[in-house]
Amino acid sequence: MEKTSKFLYFVICYVFFIFTDLYCSNLLVDKLLHGYKLSNPVFSLNYVKNTGAAFNILQDARELLIILSMVALVLLALHVIHRLKSISLKSCFFIALLSAGIAGNLHERIVYGYVRDYFQLNFINFPVFNISDIFINIGVIALIILILINKKK
Repeated sequence: MEKTSKFLYFVICYVFFIFTDLYCSNLLVDKLLHGYKLSNPVFSLNYVKNTGAAFNILQDARELLIILSMVALVLLALHVIHRLKSISLKSCFFIALLSAGIAGNLHERIVYGYVRDYFQLNFINFPVFNISDIFINIGVIALIILILINKKK
């Protein structure tokens, strides 16, 4: 596939994921703030303002988290741009997913001063999380799997 086409694919995936993340987050938070409740044995919707990162680390370190997020986004974009000739579409897809997750949390930190979390697992003691966090975790896990598969070859 041509480099321009791969880059366009990456950008389209990224825009789709970031739009989906922001739209769905706004919709869910709006419903939760207006009294919507959902709970079952697997998960609950529980709105929480998170001023830190995953697992409550770096609480109230907004500026540091903003800087780290921006650095991560630049490095991911540079990685894709510099490897357009050899990067796979799967890698582009999952880097776009990871980048959109980082950008979603970055957006909320800049706009609101915190990240809006709302998914709470009921079957395990686990921090409340959001769609951006899901995108980040799926992206990281998938990229690790792709790296391990490529190392075997």
